[in-house]
Amino acid sequence: MVLLRRLTLVQDFLQQLRRQRHYWKNMGCSLLEPPASVRGMLELNRDSFKKRVELPRLRVPGPDSNKVLPLLKKLLLKMEKLRPVRAVPCAGAGGESSSMREILLHPSAVKSWDCLPTAELMKFKVGPNNFYYDELELGYDNWRADEIFKSVLPTDEEGVTSYSRIGHIVHLNLRDHLLPYKKLVGEVLLDKVPGCRTVVIKAATIDNTYRNFQLELICGEPEYQVETKENGVVFEFDFSRVYWNPRLSTEHERITKMLNANDVLYDVFAGVGPFSVPAARKKCWVLANDLNPESYKWLQHNAKRNKCLTHMKTFNKDGRQFLLDDVKVDLLERWKNSTADKLMTNQIHITMNLPAMAVEFLDVFRGFLNVDEQKNFPANELSYPTVHVYSFAKGEDTKTLVRNLVEKNLGLPLKDNLEGIYFVRNVAPNKDMYRVAFRLTKEILITPFVKNPTEPAAETPTAKKRSASEAHEEEPLVANKVKCNS
Repeated sequence: MVLLRRLTLVQDFLQQLRRQRHYWKNMGCSLLEPPASVRGMLELNRDSFKKRVELPRLRVPGPDSNKVLPLLKKLLLKMEKLRPVRAVPCAGAGGESSSMREILLHPSAVKSWDCLPTAELMKFKVGPNNFYYDELELGYDNWRADEIFKSVLPTDEEGVTSYSRIGHIVHLNLRDHLLPYKKLVGEVLLDKVPGCRTVVIKAATIDNTYRNFQLELICGEPEYQVETKENGVVFEFDFSRVYWNPRLSTEHERITKMLNANDVLYDVFAGVGPFSVPAARKKCWVLANDLNPESYKWLQHNAKRNKCLTHMKTFNKDGRQFLLDDVKVDLLERWKNSTADKLMTNQIHITMNLPAMAVEFLDVFRGFLNVDEQKNFPANELSYPTVHVYSFAKGEDTKTLVRNLVEKNLGLPLKDNLEGIYFVRNVAPNKDMYRVAFRLTKEILITPFVKNPTEPAAETPTAKKRSASEAHEEEPLVANKVKCNS
């Protein structure tokens, strides 16, 4: 699991390098960096980024420019909103374009004519006289958002390393030392992120009852209703009133792929439907629940929009009540009406994606069935539901810690019924998110939970709130920008 986590981080890093393939080359060249005078700027002044630089150029006949360019591909100057090949204006009145083309070259790669593939260029009658230096004015538009932040924000502390894109909203976390720059950060992102109309950060507290956080608008329109696409499915919701994390799109897809038509999914903390809606689209039978009335509203809306209401029932309840009142009834009915053959082919899954506290609901499965209900136990153990419970774990050996956490709250050790402990993502240093998958057994379902009398009474799960610092650990900035799903 440690190897998998490291592999995931390496893949994220390589992906970042591919996205920013010319970033290090440009930012490693002081000539192409924004002016040093912008360091510490608190209010965005775009004119302050203007800078005149001497750059190498090559003048070639227009008809031959398309043949010469492949020879210079790795030597071109690549910056935002800057074309490396430009028409050369005629000297004289009118400034009309001549038939010559001017190619801008990277100053780190090209110091002189000898740095070019001279023999190949001479075939096109391009010689030393075609190579020269001239001034070029760079400005705010020529640098990407990450380059602007690198030049403005403090050098001795972590900067803005990533953001999430949800429809037209850009959402990011800012460390305390960056809060004085929040207005500038918002304006830069509004300028630089295509289609962005709203930039928000988390406010002071997280309401964990409904799994949504208060937002602070730092730039743009106060418009929070969004439309976003994840794994080919369109979702709509009010981002300010529900929980949505685009970093979990891979995990949502992973669960969906393991489901087949006529399988059953009980989604205890469904949110706006990232598990439930794709499952119902695959013709699975879904019971989806969320305590947040706003999430429930958008869950219904997304099911209707994706034309899968015939395979989904929705509920607006506490997760414990949903399991005891609705899941139990549905499960017993399916056990009663199913044949052995169907039990072999149709799987039952329970998703519990509330990593801050989902494990605290596991005790509901202990003694889940009374004596009369136990008559409906299927003969085939494969017909027992598989629980997918998500949890955070913080420490040195997070995989062991998360297993211990699940076993403690379940009140029984996981043995042959453990299907796997799957790393989902790194959340903070020494803090990871996991999915623990285990099959419910007859022992779990008929044996009541007995609390250890030495343990302190736990807080009611749905009444918990977390401070901003705690929430910051759970949704940190990561070293790569999240892919836009809009």
